Amino acid sequence: MTGLIAILRGVTPAEVVGIGRALVDAGFPAIEVPLNSPEPFESVRLLTDAFGEWCEIGAGTVLTTEDVGRARAAGARMIVAPNTDPAVISAAVAEGMTPYPGVATPTEAFAAVAAGARNLKLFPAGAVGIGGMKAWRAVLPREIGLLPVGGVDEANLADWAAAGAAGAGLGSCLYRPGDDADAVGARAREFSRIWHQD
Repeated sequence: MTGLIAILRGVTPAEVVGIGRALVDAGFPAIEVPLNSPEPFESVRLLTDAFGEWCEIGAGTVLTTEDVGRARAAGARMIVAPNTDPAVISAAVAEGMTPYPGVATPTEAFAAVAAGARNLKLFPAGAVGIGGMKAWRAVLPREIGLLPVGGVDEANLADWAAAGAAGAGLGSCLYRPGDDADAVGARAREFSRIWHQD
């Protein structure tokens, strides 16, 4: 999977389906619920039940292999992490899930690939930069997707896309705790427009 990932840090089970519907309607192919949100596995389960047929649902801020298993049991199909932990990557691959480990250096990127990752979360994206991503692109295997996360917003998303990003993770610029589905949907439509423009 490549494209835009909605990061719903702080979302609650009571609101997650309405917000998820707004994101799916806006064309987002993936939604992540970070594990430092309230009742994250319940939100993953609700999203999977409602939208799993059309959208890749995943857990974020996954730091342990135990949480990989819990996310899988809730229906998650992707595992997103802020760091590169070969055990977490391997556990996700073994469960048939897609890992998105966080990488901030070429060494971490190659370690993540060696552990089985085929998509890398450039985090924080502002520290790596577009120039850094282009340099990594020259040495990493061609099939590896690079997705900037952290500091990506409506002002620079088109630049990341033009530079060859396979997708991007969008957090507080898309959703903040307390935002309603209409507000999130409006932002999501704008991000989709930017991402898909020629």
